[in-house]
Amino acid sequence: MRVFADNTIYLTAALACAGIGAVWDIRTRRIPNKLTGPALVVGLLLHLYVGGWRSMLSAALAGLIGGVVFLIFHLAGGMGAGDVKLIVAVLTIAGIHFVPQILLATALSGGIFAVVLAIWHGQLRSTLANIGVLFTHHRMHGMAPHDELNVSNPATLRLPYGIAIAAGTAVCLVSFGAGTQP
Repeated sequence: MRVFADNTIYLTAALACAGIGAVWDIRTRRIPNKLTGPALVVGLLLHLYVGGWRSMLSAALAGLIGGVVFLIFHLAGGMGAGDVKLIVAVLTIAGIHFVPQILLATALSGGIFAVVLAIWHGQLRSTLANIGVLFTHHRMHGMAPHDELNVSNPATLRLPYGIAIAAGTAVCLVSFGAGTQP
């Protein structure tokens, strides 16, 4: 019962962080360091307090894993650095047990939101065509960002990915509470 309570605390705190990041991302299209830095420290200290050194170290590993995964997409021009820092903070708070679930739920949420955004702006066909262009580009040029199809180009359709991170974290919390998570 204690493990369930501890994990509920971690996931609820992670969702609070992700939710604040999502709101900030929607309003300003940025996720500030003044959110992600303290959230990372709070996550580490929360794990230290609740679960001890081993829990804190595994939480740090969780943040590192998420950071590496998102850094790949950032280097390829697919997301901003704030998104990377937000997932590091969220996964550090949530802990190692929830890394696969949050990453998968975030990716699926991001894909759904991207399709909805493209439909909303009447750009679904061009967005799907651009996916093919990006696959070809990255196959030929590795991780180098595409000259036009990247988040630094203000003309491209961009999703505030903090929303997907918050949605993925919420899905994980709800499914954990329903008994479908570890």
